[in-house]
Amino acid sequence: MSEKHYDPQMHTAEHILNQTMVRMFGCSRSFSSHLEKKKSKCDYHFSRALLEQEVEELQNTINVIIASNREVTEEQISRSQAEQEYNLGRLPNDVGDTIRIIRVEGYDACPCIGTHVANTSEIGQVRIISTDFAEGVLRIRFKLDRPE
Repeated sequence: MSEKHYDPQMHTAEHILNQTMVRMFGCSRSFSSHLEKKKSKCDYHFSRALLEQEVEELQNTINVIIASNREVTEEQISRSQAEQEYNLGRLPNDVGDTIRIIRVEGYDACPCIGTHVANTSEIGQVRIISTDFAEGVLRIRFKLDRPE
């Protein structure tokens, strides 16, 4: 299975957003996302809209993790091990018997076929540009203020 070529900065930021949502709100990772270089969105099964101060705390937490210069690495594990430890629902059906796990040092690990940065210092800062909630879905839209 070859890598899917998302923008590495945006894609790694999505991993950090997902783990921050899990940690802050106890929800699952996004069930749907659309990642582009200019702006991206993630959708979560959720019970309500976020309060303004929650959006601010979410953004600040993500940016603290990014600024902490964490290594982003990959590991290959067997499908059977991956099925025990991770949700493989977002991977393509033809991913094979070896699953690639992307790790953001000390913070996140998940199966993924996308491209990523080597260190979070390459991302820049996440700016949440809007959130909305309808029919059990919380949508978060974000951009990156990239390093020069």
